[in-house]
Amino acid sequence: MPKIKTNSGAKKRFTITKNGKVKCGSAFKNHILEKKSSKRKRGLRGQSVISEAEVPKVKKMLPYV
Repeated sequence: MPKIKTNSGAKKRFTITKNGKVKCGSAFKNHILEKKSSKRKRGLRGQSVISEAEVPKVKKMLPYV
């Protein structure tokens, strides 16, 4: 049986935690930052856990993680 390729876009964007949850960075923080408030930009800094509905799709793209 051949190995399954890991999706290279997904491996750059998602990390899987020890308990099987999937973390990703926040969107809307790369450009047009002057009009966004400092409070809003601070809130977008960290990583968040994606919804349970999306987890199977991401795990399929990251088979060996």
